[in-house]
Amino acid sequence: MPSSTSPSSSSWSDWSSTTLPPTRSRSPAGTPWCGPSAMRPQAAHFYMSAFGMDLVAYSGPSTGNRDHHAYVLKSGAVRFVLKGGVAPDSPVLDHHRLHGDGITDIALEVPDVDTCIEHARAEGATILSEPHDLTDEHGTVRVAAIAAYGDTRHTLVDRSRYDGPYLPGYVERTSTLTRPADAPKRIFQALDHVVGNVEMGHMDEWVDFYNRIMGFTNMAEFVGDDIATEYSALMSKVVASGNHRVKFPLNEPAIGKKKSQIDEYLEFYQGPGAQHLALATGDILDTVDRLRAAGIEFLATPDSYYTDPALRERIGEVRVPIDELQKRGILVDRDEDGYLLQIFTKPIGDRPTVFFEPIQRHGSLGFGKGNFQALFEAIEREQALRGNF
Repeated sequence: MPSSTSPSSSSWSDWSSTTLPPTRSRSPAGTPWCGPSAMRPQAAHFYMSAFGMDLVAYSGPSTGNRDHHAYVLKSGAVRFVLKGGVAPDSPVLDHHRLHGDGITDIALEVPDVDTCIEHARAEGATILSEPHDLTDEHGTVRVAAIAAYGDTRHTLVDRSRYDGPYLPGYVERTSTLTRPADAPKRIFQALDHVVGNVEMGHMDEWVDFYNRIMGFTNMAEFVGDDIATEYSALMSKVVASGNHRVKFPLNEPAIGKKKSQIDEYLEFYQGPGAQHLALATGDILDTVDRLRAAGIEFLATPDSYYTDPALRERIGEVRVPIDELQKRGILVDRDEDGYLLQIFTKPIGDRPTVFFEPIQRHGSLGFGKGNFQALFEAIEREQALRGNF
């Protein structure tokens, strides 16, 4: 729990937008993705056409930014910032050379950047950027940044005095993309959670970091046989802000007969990093149909998962027919608060690292504990195909 002089957990309660969600009733701010400059316009088009996101802002050489291109995409409360280096010595290119496509910054909107940084410094956090103002004709944004696991960072954002499209240095930008007449206004409404992978023996260190630095509390814990198969295993703990708008599951590998999905991630990402983003949707059946039609590939779920009597007994009644879930490979789980529907994409880049999780909650506050083994076995099949198992 935070000390009496620390910011309360509500001070860090939402995602913002320099890279992911905000502190009132909003969601993450932005998630910058790093990659080669030539691919950023195509990547932006991919997220617009496949994920139904809207282009809202841009920064690059034409706006005075000689280092990199940056495309800001939005869907509901979700904001992604896709970055590609222009200058040969751009830090964006350095990050991509080491990690491949990845999430560099999970931004958090806070009401008082300076107070948060003062507390973070007192608790031993590494300050990457001191509090400072960014100003243009739309107002002023106060920002700072702290280091998290690996090369991941949290930018802290106070945009209460700003009404521009994103941040100073960005200009409003829209797309000429024409969507089908039956396309929904948005596919995803919010960022549900962000999962981080860390090295063996370091999970508790980062749980303590979020407890001390941000006042987050421990929401769930999965150890031992919770996430294990005959061959591999992992351990996971979930930390969350006081209002549960910001949730960070943290994974570490456990000893097993073969290489786990976390081991594979750490090897190919070259260290700790954000593994996947869970995106909340109001209609997961339609979401999966649209994503699959756009070429998104999902992990396969065996038919035996849906015919297992234990599953039927565990989940009880759900609003969607099981055969409709089976047709799409969607997983279902229930806890004391309700149930959830979830599915996982295959990795979206060249390396077997970052992926997405469309999720639809019907009361459940969990993370699909009952699906862990089925998910883990599906990932192991993909690892084996890649020769990394």
